[in-house]
Amino acid sequence: DPLRGGPNILVMCEVLVASNMRPHPTNTRTACAKVEKKYADAEMLFGLEQEYTMLRTDGTPLGFPEGGGMPAPQGPYYCGVGAGRIAGRDIVEEHTQACIDAGLSISGTNAEVMPGQWEFQIGPLGPTAVGDQLNVARWLLQRIAEDYNVVISFDAKPMKGDWNGAGCHTNFSSVAMRDSYKAIISACDAIGKNYMELVQNYGVGIEDRLTGQHETAPWNKFSYGVSDRGASIRIPWQVEKDGKGYAEDRRPNANCDPYTVSRMITDIVCGAASKGKKS
Repeated sequence: DPLRGGPNILVMCEVLVASNMRPHPTNTRTACAKVEKKYADAEMLFGLEQEYTMLRTDGTPLGFPEGGGMPAPQGPYYCGVGAGRIAGRDIVEEHTQACIDAGLSISGTNAEVMPGQWEFQIGPLGPTAVGDQLNVARWLLQRIAEDYNVVISFDAKPMKGDWNGAGCHTNFSSVAMRDSYKAIISACDAIGKNYMELVQNYGVGIEDRLTGQHETAPWNKFSYGVSDRGASIRIPWQVEKDGKGYAEDRRPNANCDPYTVSRMITDIVCGAASKGKKS
């Protein structure tokens, strides 16, 4: 426990049904673990980019003018630095160190496109572990922000209008994808055949965020492309150049259930690959 220190530890608990000690219907972790075990040979890895928004207790984003009004348009805030552009960095730094001290696989942080909006990344980890660690990291973030009288919002579209929403871009790869570009294309094609099923399980408010603007693809259409922030799935340019690597599903919301996201991607990508081998 990085907050209390000493012999204290943080414990994340699974929800069970008291009468029979089986997983509760809301326990999505168990379903994820089963799929991970089923496709263990695929060695799926995930890296989750958790975006979030810092709010004052009155609901306005940190970095927006106090008492009302709007800041300057988006542009200088993303990965920015300097007073007047960046707010909340003290919380970010404390949270990052807390995650490191807790032994979490936090792999980066950055200021995001809207004032008061930030991101941290967890991974690469397996389908179940990435959900475990993201949930603990989410808890630590909210607990630390509490000391600053700041509210952490995982709302997919915290500010209406010409402002970016908040997502949880999901980077994923199988052992085959890490060895073959063909496997990456096959994975994208498999996801494309199931794109609506995935979107419907990617969090609340997806239609408000995935409008086709603000670096998103429309929620009801599917596309993938190299270095394309406006695609449903982005293949990094370095991956195309290397002929192997990973892909990024840009559709999951900031408020998504990470176990559901990693389970469904694993099931679809690995299931399609298994059928391909059999045929």
